[in-house]
Order: sequence, then C-alpha cells, then structure tokens
Amino acid sequence: MAEQSVSLTEPADERVPTVIVDDLHIVYRVHGLASKGNATAALRRIIRREPSSRVREVHAVRGVSFVAHRGEAIGLIGSNGSGKSTLLRAVAGLLPPESGKVYTDGQPSLLGVNAALMNDLTGERNVMLGGLAMGMSREQIRERYPQIVDFSGINDKGDFITLPMRTYSSGMQARLRFSIAAAKDHDVLMIDEALATGDKRFQRRSEARIRELRAEAGTVFLVSHNNKSIRKTCDRVLWLERGELVMDGPTEKVLEAYEEESAK
Repeated sequence: MAEQSVSLTEPADERVPTVIVDDLHIVYRVHGLASKGNATAALRRIIRREPSSRVREVHAVRGVSFVAHRGEAIGLIGSNGSGKSTLLRAVAGLLPPESGKVYTDGQPSLLGVNAALMNDLTGERNVMLGGLAMGMSREQIRERYPQIVDFSGINDKGDFITLPMRTYSSGMQARLRFSIAAAKDHDVLMIDEALATGDKRFQRRSEARIRELRAEAGTVFLVSHNNKSIRKTCDRVLWLERGELVMDGPTEKVLEAYEEESAK
C-alpha cells in the first residue's frame, strides 16, 4: 500500500508530524525491452505481438526515511533522475512501495495530478473541474473563482479563461494548475517544478502563496532546480542522488553542500 492515512495528532505545544516515510524503496519494472542493437527483432515482435520475457528493474528510491511536520516548507533537490518526483508520487499514494512505509495525516495533494485538466474544455470549466477533483465544493469554487483567475494571470492579455485550454501555452496551463491548487488550504501540498513556469511576477506570487500555506499550518514540498526559489520558500531541504537521501537539514546548510558538490 503506497500511502496510509493515520491520525498523528500530538499535544498543541509539540511538533505535529504530517508525513512519515520509513525506509522507502520504489522499484520500476519495464517489460519487453529488447537487446541492444536488435531493433529489427524488436520490430518483428511488435508486429507479431510476441511477448518479451525481458524485464528491467529501475531502483528509483533507495531506503529513504524522514518525518515532515506541520508548518514546514521542504525543498527537494538533486540532479535529474535522482528520485525527487518519484518520492512525491509515492507520498501522494500514486506509486506502491517495493518495501517500507508512507504514513500521512490527511490527504496529500500533488500539483498537476489532482488538478487533472482537459484541453478541450475552457479554462473556466477547468477551474470547476480542478477544484472538484481536489475536494472543493461548487460553492467554494465559485467563491474563489475570481481569485484563481486573477492569481493565474490568464486574462492579463485577453479573455483567455473563456477559451479552450488547448489554445494556452504550456506556461499558461501550468500557471492555471498552480492557481487552482493554491486556492485550497492543504494538509500536505506537493509542487513539482511549478515555480519554473511563468514570469518573475508569477514566481513572486507563487513563492508568497507557499509561505502563506506554510503559515496556515500546512506542509509544503517543493521540487525545483531553482535554488533561489528554494531559499525564498523553504526552511528545510532534502537532497537526493540516485534514489538515496544524501542530506536532510536547514536550507542554507544543505544548499551550500549541494552547490559545492555541483561545482566540482
């Protein structure tokens, strides 16, 4: 079971855990891989629909353990393929662990998954769809609709909110997804590279909203290659490489070690 929701309530004067990850291992299994240099044989198997017995295992997360608490904003850093996004998907309950456990207090929301929008619908309809997917009532969505549209900046250069999402740029789509997700108060909100989209104005809005969510006693996880954004929004950082947790600590201390290693 990838995720288990449990009651983790503690006395008010103590830190309250929201996510516990205990010796987590995630393994991907890719079926049907052909041998190197054997493209012709692979094409023949596809045409004949012949199954392949070859299975490749990718150990994406290796024995990761940590505890997140209410009021924390936690950055996830590491090179491409280090396991950051995989870890978030496991915490969200979207990937089953090979071994280990994930416990959460409340329902984690992974930005870009819960707000699963549809290209053929207008931005207006997608705000309603995304809000409902995250558990908001229609009344809550209608109440927050002006705030969502204004935050996204979709209408800054025209009435784009009434157009189908397929007419949006990738940046506009990402901004709308973030705006929908940020309109709800989350127990645990996980954001994967959201701040990499949009102009500096939108990035400042996003960073301010993350700080608000943190102040409202939620827990925020942020995956980003932008160390400046991590410094502005996070008080703690998890550094992963090759699926392993290299370092877990205060933002500046971990980022300094990461930047020093990256400079070598």
